[in-house]
Amino acid sequence: MATNDSTLLTASEISVANMTESQVADQTFSEKLADLPAILWNNRDFLVLECRIIFTAMACIYIGSHAALRRPPSANPTKKGKKGHEQRDRDEEREEQYVQGLLPSDAILFPILAGTILVGLYYLIKWLEDPDILNKILRVYFSSMSLASMGKLFADSLHFLTGFIFPTVWLGKNGQLYHINYPGVGQWTSAGDDAEKVMDDKKKTPFPGWWSELNLSDSTNTLLWDVRHLLVEQWTVRLSIHGIVNETFKVRFNDILGAVLGVGINVIYYTTESTFLSNVMGYAFTYAGIILMSPTTFATGTAVLFGLFFYDIYMVFFTPYMVTVATKLDVPIKLVFEGPTKASMLGLGDIVLPGIFVALCLRFDHYMFYHRQRKLIPVALESKDESSGQLVATTRMQRMVIKPDYVNPQGHWGDRFWSTKFGKILSPDATPALKAAAFPKTYFHAAVIGYFVAMVTTLIMLLVYRHAQPALLYLVPGVVFAVWITGTARGELSEMWAYTEDGRLDTADTIVDVDGDGNVIDVVYADEKGGKDDKVQARKDDKKGEQKTVAARDTPKNGGTAKQDASLTDKDEKKPSEVKSVIGRKKKSYPVFLFSIEAPVSRGLGDS
Repeated sequence: MATNDSTLLTASEISVANMTESQVADQTFSEKLADLPAILWNNRDFLVLECRIIFTAMACIYIGSHAALRRPPSANPTKKGKKGHEQRDRDEEREEQYVQGLLPSDAILFPILAGTILVGLYYLIKWLEDPDILNKILRVYFSSMSLASMGKLFADSLHFLTGFIFPTVWLGKNGQLYHINYPGVGQWTSAGDDAEKVMDDKKKTPFPGWWSELNLSDSTNTLLWDVRHLLVEQWTVRLSIHGIVNETFKVRFNDILGAVLGVGINVIYYTTESTFLSNVMGYAFTYAGIILMSPTTFATGTAVLFGLFFYDIYMVFFTPYMVTVATKLDVPIKLVFEGPTKASMLGLGDIVLPGIFVALCLRFDHYMFYHRQRKLIPVALESKDESSGQLVATTRMQRMVIKPDYVNPQGHWGDRFWSTKFGKILSPDATPALKAAAFPKTYFHAAVIGYFVAMVTTLIMLLVYRHAQPALLYLVPGVVFAVWITGTARGELSEMWAYTEDGRLDTADTIVDVDGDGNVIDVVYADEKGGKDDKVQARKDDKKGEQKTVAARDTPKNGGTAKQDASLTDKDEKKPSEVKSVIGRKKKSYPVFLFSIEAPVSRGLGDS
């Protein structure tokens, strides 16, 4: 399997019992397929390696796609007043997540840039004769470039584990749902969403299940609640360099620990050149790549993938560039799996490039989940016509699109495990967030199945032809066709074609025309997302005007009193020189360099 600096090392090492090269060459394709069971049996170790590669690639895509979820444009932003601080912080983090969208022109630029870099590396290796120097330089480069990716991967892994140790809800044996109190300490239950919270005095620890009633000392319980508090709540990091930067941002302890682990892994990798650590860095690159990159639209994603489809075929089958670069460079641009007698590898491009398209499918499923929940409310629109010389006002009924409120489905794996029975693990309903996480994933599943079938096909072709295969030759049609065929079968091609992540769909106060069946046929008016800010500012200006009116209403009518107040104000005013001297005395210094990490304040039983 080869693409973007990748190939299978064992392509030339596969042997078939009692069969010479000339005999194999004379066989037809059907005869080779008939001998496939014998080939698989004679290359059992190789088959195990390929199964590991397929499983790892699909795991990277599955995890990265779910981490790339964010609020779809078919949902309203989270209402802060309805949630606790902990969940609100998670939602705000996802809202601010940066994404790099691809353009249709990238379908041409990507193959050209990839080919230029590949050919340049090939001739540089030939010129150096010994690639060790180039490997050392590239190791330093990729190690430094992977710091952010490693920190993100380790931090999210720690968040995942923290959710299992310190969940927010859990289900008791009696069917009662217990909530871990936030921001105080303790556990509580309720009969319904609006029912009064009933604290359970027996459950004094922050753990779920029977661990909640552990007989521990008060000091130990306090320590455990403080640990949970420090892991769950946000820390404040301040960085100030005079004249250069002055930033304050929020992180969690796991984010800090993940960054430290990323630096440590990089140092160990550079000194040991471990294949395992190289794979870990590759996982981090794929994870960050799927999160940060977006095809923007299905049309753009399809064009980019098919551009690289032809590039991959040419570079693997008709040039020595791809195989040479992939086998000579020992840097984290591929995943390497070693067996007792053989080794196999897969380029990161075979995971990231189809992965961003699969992640787009999951976000489209998320978009359609909220899109189907929208409501069309009748509204009356007035228009004025002066063409006849007289002012004529007409009123017609339209429909306004009311979007549902967004509920963040991420970061609740621990809650799902502790609060859901085994029979409902695929459709949890303990909390609104768990319900939101169980949205239908039709297009995502279709893309994942297409990827799996394509990877198996690549393995079969590799064994049949015993030559390194361009994986995108099979992955691109497998993933892309599976998705478009699914859209055709569901009659949602128009929605797929119209879906975009460039922000145009994220509108408010949308007025639409509908047909007799209630289907939207035209958009009459759509207020851009920024329009909300304008309305908020207008409301603020109105409030200021009201305050001014009230102040004017409260002004004494007695002119003497007003003059007296004015005279007092004049006496209290200072000269500009006096004001400067006061400011100078108060501000004696400024930070030249400041870096601080502030932990959240611990909370006790009485805190709220």
